[in-house]
Amino acid sequence: MIDFNKLACEYRDELLGNVLPFWLEHSQDKEFGGYFTCLNRDGSVFDTDKFIWLQGREVWLFAMLYNQVERRPEWLDCAVRGAEFLRRYGHDGDYNWYFSLTREGRPLVAPYNIFSYTFATMAFAQVAIATGNEDYAEIAKRTFERILEKRSCPKGRWSKAVPGTRDLKDFALPMILCNMALEAEQMIDRELLDHTIEECIHEVMEVFYREELGLIVENVTRDGQLCNSFEGRQITPGHSLEAMWFIMNLGVRLDDRALIDKAVKIALNTAEYGWDKQYGGLFYFMDRLGYPPQQLEWDQKLWWVHIEAMITMIKGYELTGSKECLAWFERLHDYTWSHFKDKEYPEWFGYLNRRGEVLLPLKGGKWKGCFHVPRGLYQCWKILERCSSRQFVQERPLQSGKVAVSAL
Repeated sequence: MIDFNKLACEYRDELLGNVLPFWLEHSQDKEFGGYFTCLNRDGSVFDTDKFIWLQGREVWLFAMLYNQVERRPEWLDCAVRGAEFLRRYGHDGDYNWYFSLTREGRPLVAPYNIFSYTFATMAFAQVAIATGNEDYAEIAKRTFERILEKRSCPKGRWSKAVPGTRDLKDFALPMILCNMALEAEQMIDRELLDHTIEECIHEVMEVFYREELGLIVENVTRDGQLCNSFEGRQITPGHSLEAMWFIMNLGVRLDDRALIDKAVKIALNTAEYGWDKQYGGLFYFMDRLGYPPQQLEWDQKLWWVHIEAMITMIKGYELTGSKECLAWFERLHDYTWSHFKDKEYPEWFGYLNRRGEVLLPLKGGKWKGCFHVPRGLYQCWKILERCSSRQFVQERPLQSGKVAVSAL
């Protein structure tokens, strides 16, 4: 039987004693502001370019911990350092957020990536709560408005696709909006927030989730149909699993047990489908028809995929008592802690080959920053703590209908 209290302490201690000190020590640029994210195994900086979505993620992370865990001055100072850099250099003056900047803050890559916008919104919403600064709150509101304007074509004029030939929409934006809406809830008009949540749940659970497959596809046509192309056949287990804990949170907010139950079923289907039966771990990309995926890295095992899957499974157990979720959490916990945690240096590896061997020893780069590892440790710590306080969670049949989702 799992000792929930012991596990909760392990996640807490790893977060507070190992991962956060690594980023506080090595990532802060005390000369120009913002953060270094391209960090070697030992924390040394190997590139000084600054990627807006990772800057926003680190602001959000330290502001969130300041708001939710403990009002440590060093956490707030770190968050404000990043927020001020983003405020001054991160956008074009009209809240179109660049993808990357030089160390000093000069634009390098145009505002093509919607994740620059979403994580700027989350960052400024949290740091506004932490500081009470109305200017930060206004940045969050204005950026959220930009995101809604860009929903039909997130890349805008920077899109490479020729319009009218094969118009697809992707899963990433409605997925992240499911989370972002709750993160920025205090900054957004209630009616707009409720409408956004309703639309995003519909997109995630009725359009991208395909009942005939039992899975979520990454891209569909504009009218919500399957497309037999590389993009249209793509399954991304990590995205699907991450989205399901966002949906569970919305289910709690909406007091909708049927929504939670559906999210659990999708998560269990996805984990079974995406698990590498030969070497263990979850695949990065898959093809729903079993064809070769277009991504050469399709069979790599990535840190964020496994961490997000752990959150989903332990949350699914907390909310429904599903023994299947608990078994999957145990399997994912064992694989993740034994393969991604660096036993010699702080922080975790990000990239493994199919066999689970380290491909890149870096701790941060263009795509990995101060986000999935600490957020995952925080989420699992708090959920395990709640499970521990209840001694056990009684399994119930997955059902439909709307009932109270109170503490079990």
